[in-house]
Amino acid sequence: MATATRGNITIEYAVHGDTAHPVILFIMGFGSQMIAWDQAFIDVFTSMGFCAITYDNRDTGLSTLFDDHGLVDVLPALLGEQIDAPYDLADMARDGISLLDELGIDKAHVVGVSMGGMIAQQLVIDHPGRVTSLISIMSTTGAPFVGQPSPEAITSLLLERAETREEAIEQSIIISRTIASPDFPFDEELARARAEIAYDRSYTPEGANRHMAAMIVSGDRTEALKGVTVPTLVLHGKLDPLVHVSGGEATAETMPNATLKTYEGMGHDFPMEHIVDIVTEMLTHLSQHNPSAD
Repeated sequence: MATATRGNITIEYAVHGDTAHPVILFIMGFGSQMIAWDQAFIDVFTSMGFCAITYDNRDTGLSTLFDDHGLVDVLPALLGEQIDAPYDLADMARDGISLLDELGIDKAHVVGVSMGGMIAQQLVIDHPGRVTSLISIMSTTGAPFVGQPSPEAITSLLLERAETREEAIEQSIIISRTIASPDFPFDEELARARAEIAYDRSYTPEGANRHMAAMIVSGDRTEALKGVTVPTLVLHGKLDPLVHVSGGEATAETMPNATLKTYEGMGHDFPMEHIVDIVTEMLTHLSQHNPSAD
Protein backbone atom coordinates (compact mmCIF):
# COMPACT_ATOMS: atom_id res chain seq x y z
CA MET A 1 0.00 0.00 0.00
CA ALA A 2 1.08 3.61 -0.57
CA THR A 3 -0.14 7.18 -0.15
CA ALA A 4 -0.82 10.04 -2.55
CA THR A 5 -1.05 13.65 -1.38
CA ARG A 6 -2.84 16.63 -2.93
CA GLY A 7 -2.79 19.77 -0.83
CA ASN A 8 -3.80 18.73 2.67
CA ILE A 9 -5.43 15.46 1.58
CA THR A 10 -3.58 12.16 1.78
CA ILE A 11 -5.15 9.10 0.18
CA GLU A 12 -4.14 5.56 1.09
CA TYR A 13 -4.21 3.24 -1.91
CA ALA A 14 -3.09 -0.10 -3.29
CA VAL A 15 -2.14 -1.10 -6.82
CA HIS A 16 -2.98 -4.65 -7.86
CA GLY A 17 -1.17 -5.64 -11.04
CA ASP A 18 0.79 -3.66 -13.63
CA THR A 19 -0.21 -0.06 -14.37
CA ALA A 20 0.92 -0.64 -17.97
CA HIS A 21 -2.24 -2.74 -18.33
CA PRO A 22 -5.73 -1.23 -18.69
CA VAL A 23 -6.54 0.33 -15.31
CA ILE A 24 -9.72 0.00 -13.24
CA LEU A 25 -10.22 2.52 -10.44
CA PHE A 26 -12.42 0.91 -7.77
CA ILE A 27 -14.30 3.37 -5.53
CA MET A 28 -15.79 2.01 -2.31
CA GLY A 29 -18.98 3.26 -0.69
CA PHE A 30 -20.31 4.99 2.41
CA GLY A 31 -18.07 4.62 5.45
CA SER A 32 -16.28 1.60 3.99
CA GLN A 33 -12.55 1.06 3.61
CA MET A 34 -10.83 -0.18 0.48
CA ILE A 35 -10.40 -3.59 2.11
CA ALA A 36 -14.17 -4.02 1.70
CA TRP A 37 -13.31 -5.03 -1.88
CA ASP A 38 -12.83 -8.76 -1.47
CA GLN A 39 -9.33 -9.70 -2.63
CA ALA A 40 -10.62 -12.69 -4.59
CA PHE A 41 -12.97 -10.32 -6.44
CA ILE A 42 -10.08 -7.99 -7.32
CA ASP A 43 -7.88 -10.93 -8.35
CA VAL A 44 -10.39 -11.93 -11.03
CA PHE A 45 -9.80 -8.64 -12.84
CA THR A 46 -6.01 -8.71 -12.54
CA SER A 47 -5.99 -12.31 -13.79
CA MET A 48 -7.81 -11.09 -16.90
CA GLY A 49 -5.12 -8.54 -17.71
CA PHE A 50 -6.35 -5.45 -15.86
CA CYS A 51 -4.63 -3.35 -13.24
CA ALA A 52 -6.89 -2.67 -10.25
CA ILE A 53 -6.48 0.35 -7.99
CA THR A 54 -8.31 0.44 -4.67
CA TYR A 55 -8.19 3.25 -2.12
CA ASP A 56 -9.62 4.64 1.08
CA ASN A 57 -11.92 7.57 0.44
CA ARG A 58 -11.17 10.66 2.52
CA ASP A 59 -12.56 10.34 6.05
CA THR A 60 -12.19 6.55 5.87
CA GLY A 61 -9.53 4.02 6.73
CA LEU A 62 -5.99 5.39 6.59
CA SER A 63 -6.75 8.42 4.41
CA THR A 64 -7.08 11.95 5.77
CA LEU A 65 -9.78 12.31 8.41
CA PHE A 66 -11.81 15.48 8.94
CA ASP A 67 -12.27 15.04 12.68
CA ASP A 68 -11.41 18.70 13.30
CA HIS A 69 -14.67 19.60 11.55
CA GLY A 70 -16.69 17.54 13.98
CA LEU A 71 -20.01 15.87 13.31
CA VAL A 72 -22.50 17.35 10.85
CA ASP A 73 -26.15 17.71 11.85
CA VAL A 74 -27.78 16.29 8.72
CA LEU A 75 -31.38 16.44 9.98
CA PRO A 76 -31.99 20.08 8.90
CA ALA A 77 -31.40 18.95 5.31
CA LEU A 78 -34.67 17.01 5.52
CA LEU A 79 -36.38 20.40 5.91
CA GLY A 80 -34.52 21.87 2.96
CA GLU A 81 -32.03 23.79 5.08
CA GLN A 82 -28.31 24.16 4.36
CA ILE A 83 -25.90 22.00 6.32
CA ASP A 84 -22.22 22.54 7.04
CA ALA A 85 -20.47 19.76 5.13
CA PRO A 86 -16.65 19.97 4.92
CA TYR A 87 -16.61 18.54 1.37
CA ASP A 88 -18.89 17.18 -1.33
CA LEU A 89 -18.82 14.36 -3.88
CA ALA A 90 -16.93 16.51 -6.39
CA ASP A 91 -14.11 16.87 -3.85
CA MET A 92 -14.12 13.11 -3.35
CA ALA A 93 -14.03 12.57 -7.13
CA ARG A 94 -10.99 14.84 -7.35
CA ASP A 95 -9.25 12.52 -4.86
CA GLY A 96 -9.59 9.73 -7.43
CA ILE A 97 -8.23 11.96 -10.19
CA SER A 98 -5.30 12.97 -7.98
CA LEU A 99 -4.53 9.31 -7.46
CA LEU A 100 -4.48 8.70 -11.22
CA ASP A 101 -2.20 11.74 -11.58
CA GLU A 102 0.13 10.39 -8.90
CA LEU A 103 0.46 7.12 -10.81
CA GLY A 104 0.80 8.77 -14.23
CA ILE A 105 -2.42 7.21 -15.53
CA ASP A 106 -4.21 9.21 -18.22
CA LYS A 107 -7.47 7.23 -18.39
CA ALA A 108 -9.10 4.44 -16.43
CA HIS A 109 -12.25 2.40 -16.24
CA VAL A 110 -14.09 3.58 -13.10
CA VAL A 111 -16.12 1.23 -10.91
CA GLY A 112 -18.08 2.59 -7.96
CA VAL A 113 -20.39 0.86 -5.51
CA SER A 114 -23.14 2.62 -3.54
CA MET A 115 -21.77 6.06 -2.53
CA GLY A 116 -18.74 5.05 -4.59
CA GLY A 117 -21.08 4.90 -7.58
CA MET A 118 -22.16 8.46 -6.84
CA ILE A 119 -18.52 9.55 -6.65
CA ALA A 120 -17.83 7.70 -9.91
CA GLN A 121 -20.75 9.47 -11.59
CA GLN A 122 -19.46 12.84 -10.38
CA LEU A 123 -15.96 11.94 -11.56
CA VAL A 124 -17.13 11.26 -15.11
CA ILE A 125 -19.28 14.42 -15.08
CA ASP A 126 -16.33 16.59 -14.02
CA HIS A 127 -13.48 14.71 -15.74
CA PRO A 128 -14.94 12.84 -18.76
CA GLY A 129 -11.63 12.73 -20.59
CA ARG A 130 -10.10 10.64 -17.81
CA VAL A 131 -12.70 7.85 -17.96
CA THR A 132 -12.62 4.92 -20.41
CA SER A 133 -15.88 3.43 -19.16
CA LEU A 134 -18.06 3.54 -16.06
CA ILE A 135 -19.68 0.84 -13.93
CA SER A 136 -22.19 2.17 -11.38
CA ILE A 137 -23.25 -0.47 -8.86
CA MET A 138 -26.10 -0.23 -6.31
CA SER A 139 -26.13 3.54 -6.73
CA THR A 140 -28.39 6.42 -7.76
CA THR A 141 -28.53 9.84 -9.40
CA GLY A 142 -29.18 11.91 -6.30
CA ALA A 143 -32.70 12.70 -7.47
CA PRO A 144 -34.95 12.93 -4.38
CA PHE A 145 -37.65 10.49 -5.46
CA VAL A 146 -35.51 7.53 -6.55
CA GLY A 147 -33.04 5.26 -4.79
CA GLN A 148 -34.33 6.01 -1.32
CA PRO A 149 -33.51 3.65 1.58
CA SER A 150 -36.05 1.71 3.57
CA PRO A 151 -36.66 3.00 7.11
CA GLU A 152 -34.94 -0.07 8.54
CA ALA A 153 -31.85 0.42 6.38
CA ILE A 154 -31.37 4.10 7.17
CA THR A 155 -31.97 3.46 10.89
CA SER A 156 -29.21 0.84 10.91
CA LEU A 157 -26.74 3.45 9.66
CA LEU A 158 -27.62 5.96 12.38
CA LEU A 159 -26.47 3.91 15.37
CA GLU A 160 -24.43 5.81 17.96
CA ARG A 161 -20.67 5.38 18.07
CA ALA A 162 -19.71 2.11 19.71
CA GLU A 163 -17.80 2.29 22.99
CA THR A 164 -15.95 -1.01 22.58
CA ARG A 165 -14.52 -3.20 19.82
CA GLU A 166 -17.14 -5.85 20.51
CA GLU A 167 -19.99 -3.35 20.28
CA ALA A 168 -18.63 -1.93 17.02
CA ILE A 169 -18.41 -5.40 15.49
CA GLU A 170 -21.97 -6.23 16.54
CA GLN A 171 -23.19 -2.95 15.03
CA SER A 172 -21.44 -3.80 11.76
CA ILE A 173 -23.12 -7.20 11.67
CA ILE A 174 -26.51 -5.57 12.27
CA ILE A 175 -25.93 -3.24 9.31
CA SER A 176 -24.70 -6.06 7.09
CA ARG A 177 -27.70 -8.23 7.94
CA THR A 178 -30.17 -5.36 7.42
CA ILE A 179 -28.96 -4.48 3.92
CA ALA A 180 -28.09 -8.03 2.79
CA SER A 181 -29.87 -9.88 0.00
CA PRO A 182 -33.13 -11.05 1.61
CA ASP A 183 -33.64 -14.05 -0.67
CA PHE A 184 -30.29 -15.66 0.13
CA PRO A 185 -28.67 -16.96 3.35
CA PHE A 186 -26.81 -14.40 5.47
CA ASP A 187 -23.26 -15.50 6.36
CA GLU A 188 -22.83 -14.09 9.87
CA GLU A 189 -19.43 -15.73 10.32
CA LEU A 190 -18.08 -13.96 7.23
CA ALA A 191 -19.69 -10.67 8.26
CA ARG A 192 -18.06 -10.94 11.69
CA ALA A 193 -14.63 -11.69 10.25
CA ARG A 194 -14.85 -8.71 7.91
CA ALA A 195 -16.03 -6.45 10.73
CA GLU A 196 -13.12 -7.49 12.94
CA ILE A 197 -10.54 -6.81 10.23
CA ALA A 198 -12.11 -3.44 9.40
CA TYR A 199 -12.26 -2.34 13.03
CA ASP A 200 -8.65 -3.31 13.72
CA ARG A 201 -7.45 -1.39 10.68
CA SER A 202 -9.46 1.78 11.33
CA TYR A 203 -12.67 2.72 13.14
CA THR A 204 -13.99 6.08 11.91
CA PRO A 205 -17.78 6.32 12.34
CA GLU A 206 -17.59 10.13 12.41
CA GLY A 207 -16.25 10.00 8.86
CA ALA A 208 -19.37 8.13 7.79
CA ASN A 209 -21.45 10.99 9.18
CA ARG A 210 -19.54 13.44 6.96
CA HIS A 211 -19.90 11.08 3.98
CA MET A 212 -23.66 11.29 4.46
CA ALA A 213 -23.42 15.08 4.55
CA ALA A 214 -21.39 15.05 1.31
CA MET A 215 -24.07 13.02 -0.46
CA ILE A 216 -26.80 15.36 0.76
CA VAL A 217 -25.13 18.64 -0.24
CA SER A 218 -24.14 17.30 -3.66
CA GLY A 219 -27.74 17.17 -4.76
CA ASP A 220 -29.26 15.81 -7.96
CA ARG A 221 -26.90 14.79 -10.82
CA THR A 222 -29.67 13.97 -13.31
CA GLU A 223 -29.21 16.91 -15.68
CA ALA A 224 -25.42 16.57 -15.69
CA LEU A 225 -25.62 12.81 -16.32
CA LYS A 226 -27.69 13.42 -19.44
CA GLY A 227 -24.55 14.81 -21.05
CA VAL A 228 -22.30 11.87 -20.15
CA THR A 229 -21.57 9.71 -23.19
CA VAL A 230 -18.98 7.39 -21.63
CA PRO A 231 -20.02 3.71 -22.02
CA THR A 232 -21.76 2.82 -18.77
CA LEU A 233 -22.93 -0.37 -17.11
CA VAL A 234 -25.45 -0.08 -14.25
CA LEU A 235 -25.85 -3.04 -11.88
CA HIS A 236 -28.46 -3.23 -9.13
CA GLY A 237 -30.27 -5.70 -6.90
CA LYS A 238 -34.04 -5.74 -7.26
CA LEU A 239 -34.49 -5.97 -3.47
CA ASP A 240 -31.86 -3.42 -2.41
CA PRO A 241 -33.09 -1.89 0.89
CA LEU A 242 -30.40 0.80 1.14
CA VAL A 243 -30.50 2.21 -2.41
CA HIS A 244 -33.83 1.25 -3.95
CA VAL A 245 -33.56 -0.27 -7.42
CA SER A 246 -35.29 2.83 -8.80
CA GLY A 247 -31.93 4.58 -8.30
CA GLY A 248 -30.20 2.22 -10.71
CA GLU A 249 -33.10 2.41 -13.14
CA ALA A 250 -32.99 6.21 -13.11
CA THR A 251 -29.22 6.18 -13.67
CA ALA A 252 -29.52 3.96 -16.74
CA GLU A 253 -32.50 5.90 -18.11
CA THR A 254 -30.70 9.21 -17.69
CA MET A 255 -27.33 8.35 -19.24
CA PRO A 256 -27.48 8.08 -23.05
CA ASN A 257 -24.92 5.27 -23.35
CA ALA A 258 -25.89 3.12 -20.37
CA THR A 259 -27.02 -0.49 -19.99
CA LEU A 260 -28.93 -1.75 -16.94
CA LYS A 261 -28.68 -5.21 -15.42
CA THR A 262 -30.74 -6.09 -12.34
CA TYR A 263 -30.63 -9.22 -10.17
CA GLU A 264 -33.49 -11.11 -8.54
CA GLY A 265 -33.37 -11.41 -4.76
CA MET A 266 -30.25 -9.25 -4.43
CA GLY A 267 -29.95 -6.56 -1.78
CA HIS A 268 -27.11 -4.14 -1.07
CA ASP A 269 -24.31 -6.68 -1.28
CA PHE A 270 -22.74 -9.19 -3.65
CA PRO A 271 -24.48 -12.51 -2.90
CA MET A 272 -22.55 -15.61 -3.87
CA GLU A 273 -25.59 -16.75 -5.86
CA HIS A 274 -25.06 -13.85 -8.32
CA ILE A 275 -21.34 -13.09 -8.10
CA VAL A 276 -20.34 -15.09 -11.19
CA ASP A 277 -22.98 -13.33 -13.29
CA ILE A 278 -21.95 -9.94 -11.89
CA VAL A 279 -18.25 -10.43 -12.60
CA THR A 280 -18.99 -11.82 -16.07
CA GLU A 281 -21.16 -8.79 -16.86
CA MET A 282 -18.42 -6.45 -15.66
CA LEU A 283 -15.64 -8.18 -17.59
CA THR A 284 -17.71 -8.20 -20.77
CA HIS A 285 -18.32 -4.46 -20.45
CA LEU A 286 -14.68 -3.68 -19.64
CA SER A 287 -13.35 -5.80 -22.50
CA GLN A 288 -15.74 -4.29 -25.01
CA HIS A 289 -14.55 -0.80 -24.15
CA ASN A 290 -10.84 -1.41 -23.73
CA PRO A 291 -8.68 0.91 -25.86
CA SER A 292 -6.71 -2.14 -27.00
CA ALA A 293 -9.94 -3.65 -28.33
CA ASP A 294 -10.55 -0.68 -30.66
